[in-house]
Amino acid sequence: MTAESDTESSQEQRHHSSALRFVLALGVVSLFADMTYEAARSITGPYLAILGASATAVGVIAGLGECIGYGLRIVSGVISDRTQRYWLITITGYAINLLAVPALALAGNWPLAAVLIMAERFGKAIRTPARDAMLSHAAYGLGRGWAFGLHEAMDQIGAIIGPGIVAAVLAWKGSYPFGFAVLLIPAVLALLVLVVVRITYPEPQNLEPTLKAIEIGALRPIFWLYLAAAACIAVGFTDYSLVAFHIKKAEVLQDKWIPLIYAGAMGVDALSALLVGYLYDRKGLPALLTVVVVSAWSAPLVFLSGSGGLIAGMALWGIGMGAQESIIRAIVANLVPPDRRATGYGVFNAGFGLAWFVGSAVMGILYDRSLIVLAVFSVAAQLTSLPLLHSFQKRLTLDL
Repeated sequence: MTAESDTESSQEQRHHSSALRFVLALGVVSLFADMTYEAARSITGPYLAILGASATAVGVIAGLGECIGYGLRIVSGVISDRTQRYWLITITGYAINLLAVPALALAGNWPLAAVLIMAERFGKAIRTPARDAMLSHAAYGLGRGWAFGLHEAMDQIGAIIGPGIVAAVLAWKGSYPFGFAVLLIPAVLALLVLVVVRITYPEPQNLEPTLKAIEIGALRPIFWLYLAAAACIAVGFTDYSLVAFHIKKAEVLQDKWIPLIYAGAMGVDALSALLVGYLYDRKGLPALLTVVVVSAWSAPLVFLSGSGGLIAGMALWGIGMGAQESIIRAIVANLVPPDRRATGYGVFNAGFGLAWFVGSAVMGILYDRSLIVLAVFSVAAQLTSLPLLHSFQKRLTLDL
């Protein structure tokens, strides 16, 4: 009996180690990927301004890009679950997502740059539901909050390094196109590592030992309640493209500091993802409620104060991003059957992205009219999620 118990314990340890290695391997892919597209995001605002775009155009481009990046995930998620071609879809999405970034070096006008920004988001839309579904299987035995938080932390290591690279390029060359061109290197590295992970883990669904066939049916009402709460957060969350545009237009800081501010926020994001993911596994939804209350006050600090307030506001912004990429993703896996998880992530992200688009477009328009109204809108929208999350928590206790 003891020998049998030891054997089971040894198998559990091997399974746990294999799942952890898979999470770490995907984390390395995300590290190089984030070096690429987060570096680009840190300078697209001022780049669009240089090419002649207005604040309204920047807000609409950023919002529409996120709408594409999130909205099309419903299609990708459904196709992933129906075809079971998770790896093919993931690799295809990453290729489009990453190679569009260095192509921005060739954009000679803001409409063409906008198309490439959309293409980058389109690639992310293709690969994310399949990637997150595979990640959720490995996260099952590790603690989903912590596993998604670990993945996000590795994401943000790349998101710190990438903007640092383009900041150095801007300080050295003063050239935005050259800054985009050097990002071809991490893009290629991400794709190479991804292929290695595909060869090593051809069937990541086996990392969730309790996975079994479940009859496909409609997503439950509690899923839609949670999506409504998350949508409120998305509506009020400021896209960094608009923040970067504001830094340049208001001359809050020199251009070379714009990507570094973003890198600092990504560092906060990484620490926040690990901490709030850990707290969620132990304390549950109150961890998310606390983060929403704290991060909602980012916009007033960013848009209504000087450089010191802007840095503080971006720290709060980073805390909010950490929660979005750890807790918010982890909760979805608990609401959707295993064999519909890519669909669940696709539907959830579609709604989240539509809300992000609406909010970004509204805040871009408000920026040209009143920064005070913009800040009030941002805070109010995010705090509106609190009663919905409270209702969700009560339903969660009854339904799960």
